[in-house]
Amino acid sequence: MKKIVIFASGSGTNAENIIKYFNSTNTGTVVSVFTNNSNAKVIERAKNFEIPTEIFSKEELFSGKVLQKLLAIAPDLIVLAGFLLKFPKTIVEIYPNTIINIHPALLPNYGGKGMYGMNVHRAIVENKEKETGITIHFVNENYDQGNIIFQKKVTVLVTDTPEVVAEKIHELEQKYFPKVIEDLLISNSQLLTSNF
Repeated sequence: MKKIVIFASGSGTNAENIIKYFNSTNTGTVVSVFTNNSNAKVIERAKNFEIPTEIFSKEELFSGKVLQKLLAIAPDLIVLAGFLLKFPKTIVEIYPNTIINIHPALLPNYGGKGMYGMNVHRAIVENKEKETGITIHFVNENYDQGNIIFQKKVTVLVTDTPEVVAEKIHELEQKYFPKVIEDLLISNSQLLTSNF
């Protein structure tokens, strides 16, 4: 069974959806949830599924303490699901093509520092974009610049508010994020098998 570690900073709706999805498959399982926010609702969501949580500070993320915990777990995939801190280069280098993130826009548009959540949706509406979507990508040392794995578009109507756009994006995230994670776990297994 492949091991998934989730990093989240907020409410954890995507994290919970991923946990539920893999509870009904034998491809992988969420073994731990890491958060930099001691008040994050994701902690409660993880507890409901009896999944251990690790709460850490920004300093611990960059000092190597979080890396030591990851090395002890040996995850097959690290999933950022609403995680707002930039990932350290040291961790990215040790886990190449193993850390993925979901972004609520069609990268490379509307990416970079400060572009998350409602900030993105407001910008989409203000700029009168006709479409938006989600991007699932590998994580490198720069915000939202890793290789793109998957994108899905949705139409933005002229009457859509940022809140309506947020709901459309949430539906895409819930539908596609777990499936893309599963595909990655399966394809990595096949790659490993072909090497022997």
